Amino acid sequence: MTDAIDIRIFTEPQQGASYDQLLAVALESERLGFDAFFRSDHYLKMGDVDGLPGPTDAWLTLAALARETSTIRLGTLVTSATFRLPGPLAISVAQVDAMSSGRVELGLGAGWFDDEHAAYGIPFPGAGERLDQLGEAAACVRGLLHDEVTTFAGRHFSLTDARNEPRPAQPHIPIWIGGGGEKKTLRVAAEHADGWNIPFVSPETFAHKIGVLDAHCEQVGRPPGEIRRAVNLGLAWDDWQELVGVMAAGLLLMIGGVALITLHPRRVRDPVQRGYLEFCRRLADAGVIRDGHETPLQVLARAERLLEPDQVVRARRIVRLYN
Repeated sequence: MTDAIDIRIFTEPQQGASYDQLLAVALESERLGFDAFFRSDHYLKMGDVDGLPGPTDAWLTLAALARETSTIRLGTLVTSATFRLPGPLAISVAQVDAMSSGRVELGLGAGWFDDEHAAYGIPFPGAGERLDQLGEAAACVRGLLHDEVTTFAGRHFSLTDARNEPRPAQPHIPIWIGGGGEKKTLRVAAEHADGWNIPFVSPETFAHKIGVLDAHCEQVGRPPGEIRRAVNLGLAWDDWQELVGVMAAGLLLMIGGVALITLHPRRVRDPVQRGYLEFCRRLADAGVIRDGHETPLQVLARAERLLEPDQVVRARRIVRLYN
């Protein structure tokens, strides 16, 4: 048995991107053979950027991309449970899945950006209530996507003999839960998720969170191996070679999981970015897979021909954390 790494492209268009730029990223990602194109679901820019030309709606974007791409999978990381009621959200997801002939994945999170909610008049309850909403929303959406009829009675959401027709093209649309909260978020992932995602954390933190998730899975009586794990990996613009060793290690850590490479949509044709993407594709094609008896270090040995000596040292140091 072998477990391949999925290498997926992730964009944050609230920082500044038009639909045409997102389409260019998705088409380039598909051409290069990446597994999926994911985008954030935000309405307000973050930090010291102009955010122009302004926000784009995540599911409208994915609906359009569903018709303009043919093979790459499409999804959000993540849609906040505060943005959309779970019933209408599930209907949108099912329709986009049908429009893409079965290529959609849904990421759900509790929401965290209070300024964004205030700007657009979206209620933003306290953290505990938002996490409770996330759990109920995940249960509702899972039922609507996977069952013929769904009834649910919760404190925040309810469904009564709800149908979601026409049905999605996929018999089982993967649902991702995003976030690193150890008491509630990872518990929701253990209960409802097909995959779990955490962005931009150190290898040590990633390993620790995986341990917490596994413990929650055991408590709810679910095999931990049923849940895929994903981490967002950044991209250096000035000298991508400096990050190659770390990136290689990041991909190797995701054996059996997903590595998300974060790109800026405005730079889809930047030669530095394209060189980096070509390297990642080569690394994935270099046999970065293993069977159940092979360690990440043994896999790294097969990929070392793509790395410089100092990059190998850095990659080994990171991979050893997981051995």
